[in-house]
Amino acid sequence: MADESEIPQGQGAYRRLLEDIRSGTLSPGARLRETDLAERLGISRTPVREAIRQLEADGLVVHLPRQGATIRSLDHAEVVELYEMRAVLEGTAARLAARAASDIELAELAALNAELAAAPAGPHAREANRVFHRTLIEAARNRFLIKAMSALQKTLLILGPTTLSDPGRAGTAVDEHAAVLKALVARDGAGAEAAMRFHVEAALSARIRGMRGRELPMEDEP
Repeated sequence: MADESEIPQGQGAYRRLLEDIRSGTLSPGARLRETDLAERLGISRTPVREAIRQLEADGLVVHLPRQGATIRSLDHAEVVELYEMRAVLEGTAARLAARAASDIELAELAALNAELAAAPAGPHAREANRVFHRTLIEAARNRFLIKAMSALQKTLLILGPTTLSDPGRAGTAVDEHAAVLKALVARDGAGAEAAMRFHVEAALSARIRGMRGRELPMEDEP
């Protein structure tokens, strides 16, 4: 395995900026000044420029007149469209996982949901939730679906940290996960898909509530 120091600086900068977008350190509308970023990351401007180009190719960065490279903002309609696609992809993943998931993967999903239930609202809960969804998608055993979901999740990063920062939403999400798990264990593909679609639609409702009175959409629940 290559040492972390062997990762090209441009790729390393790209990963750091992706994490900053995920965490909300870089929020929608934030300007990406090469000089400032290079100083903060402790590297030259060239790899920072490469990272910004890659983020632009991902659709996360746009160039605005008189502002330059800026973290893209999503309007209400785009947020709804993203969640509509997420419902389609993750619903399909749940249906396929009901057929293809191993007993070990089902046990891991149950353990992750228990971890989410026990975790206080914050980074630990967000990570348990993220791994739960990633594990379910991988259990679908469909490389094309995984690729499509990966592309969608990059755009979802623009929304920043998860709505699980709200303790009330975290508890409801655990119950929704449990409904998906129940269908998976029963090998009920249609039931698993319906439960996952309901979960994503509930996440969208929480997102829209969080957007009220705000100029930009906040948070996400991957």
